[in-house]
Parts: sequence; C-alpha cells; structure tokens
Amino acid sequence: MATKPNISTTTQLLGIIGNPVGHSMSPAIHNRAFAELGLDFVYLAFRVEDIEGAIRGVRAMENFRGLSVTIPHKVAVIPFLDDISEVDKGIGSVNTVMKKNGRIQGFGTDGPGARKALLDAGAQLENKRILVLGSGGAARAVTFDLAHCASPASISLLGVIPEELSRLASDLRNGTATPIDGALLDDATLAAEMEKCDVIIHTTPVGMHPKEENSLIPGKLFRSHQTVMDIVYNPLRTKLLRDAEERGLKTVSGFEMFVNQAALQFEAWTGCNAPIEVMREAVLEQLQQ
Repeated sequence: MATKPNISTTTQLLGIIGNPVGHSMSPAIHNRAFAELGLDFVYLAFRVEDIEGAIRGVRAMENFRGLSVTIPHKVAVIPFLDDISEVDKGIGSVNTVMKKNGRIQGFGTDGPGARKALLDAGAQLENKRILVLGSGGAARAVTFDLAHCASPASISLLGVIPEELSRLASDLRNGTATPIDGALLDDATLAAEMEKCDVIIHTTPVGMHPKEENSLIPGKLFRSHQTVMDIVYNPLRTKLLRDAEERGLKTVSGFEMFVNQAALQFEAWTGCNAPIEVMREAVLEQLQQ
C-alpha cells in the first residue's frame, strides 16, 4: 500500500516550471511515485516568467532538488546551468534540471524516453533507416538521441517549416556521424521515403485530440516490415497508429515515451528505480479526467 510521506524540514522539493503549467500531469505522476516508494519528496507546478530568477531560487534553497522544464523555458534555461551534456548542447534545449553537489545540471529525457519506448516494443534501430516527420523541438530531441545512441543507418527528416528543417538537418550533420537527409514534406517525397524506411517516428501535433481523425501518412504507404511511433499520446491510439496496426505493423504509442521520460527524471532525482506501472496508472487516470 502506497503511503504519503509527511512534509517536513527535510522534504526535498521538485517541480515543473513553464507558462502555462495548469494542464501539466507531472505533479500527479511524480507525487504518486514518491508516495509509492515512501520517499520524502514533493513535486509542485510553478508558473514562471523569470527563468533566471527561478534557477537562482533552486540554487538558494537547500531542499530544492530539481525541476522539469517545459514551454517556453526549455531553451532559455540553458545559459543559467553549470553542466550540460554534448548531446543536449546539440539539441539546444533541456527538459530536466537537477542540483547536485552545488552545481545545476541540465539534461533531456524526451529523446532517451522515445528510444526506450521503441526498444521496449522490440523495434530494431541499429543499421535501420529512420524517417522522422517534423522538425521542431520534439524532433530535435529524438533525432539527436538516436543519432548518438542507436547507430541507425540513416535519418531522413520531412518537415513543413523550411528554416527549421534546414537548421535541424545541418545541426545533425555537424554534430553527429549519422547520415542525414532533409526535405520538405509533400506527397511525392513522403511516398518515396516510405518505400525505403524501416522505422517511422511522427513528432508533429497532427492527430492530437480533438482532431483525432487526422494523419500525415495514408495507410496505403505502409510496408509490412515497418515500426511506427507516434509521440502524440492523447488519444492513446492515434489514427496513424490504428492504420499501421490494421496492416500488421509494430506500433509504439507516445504514452510510453511520456511515461519513460518522467521515469528517467524520477530516477535521476531520487536515485531509486521508478515504479513504472504506478506512473503509467497515474497518466491514464489524468487522461481519463
């Protein structure tokens, strides 16, 4: 039975900073996990406009352990950090802050969370051709992590914002050894890429609630050997995933990426193995509200 820890002078404080944050599921997820393990931690949501001031607060308060960072601060927080990994420097944003030995570390868990979700589902990534739809922040996190950690044969990017797409492709070429292609998304280019890719990762909001019947990929383009991941997790089974499942493809829901990234944060902050099933239950409860 999960027990709720008492709040005391030794309780470690964690939270999420962003603007807005009223929609965040993170407090429910992390506090449920802390209670499950009986840890003396508490997690709150903070609407923040002054990101520099927020990080000064983390430094100043002894019990402040760390933060989740969401829009619009994932990039803006970086100048105020002491340590950031080479992968996260290439991505140019972080979603996690941790205070350790007086230093403020920043890192990302979205990319590792996506990679873990793919591997847990049995997807093969090494020497595989990966197609990524989208070129925004989520695409950056996922592609840099895969390029550094999964040894794919290549990564192809299809996007609709020329400058953003060009910048991501250039940064990946300069920052990783993985062969990178980038092109604007249109019907002909999508069809050509679908013929040769092994893994498809959709990183745009298309298909998100309430526009649940939208999908960027016509079902006829799928090939039997492919794995399809959609980082959208509301709804749990997007039209993209349903179409892929109907053709017998392996699919991976964005729900798994979301839970994994939270679990990786939890483990970094606490040093404990995350109670992953409890965290899954908390996310599902929040989605059903």
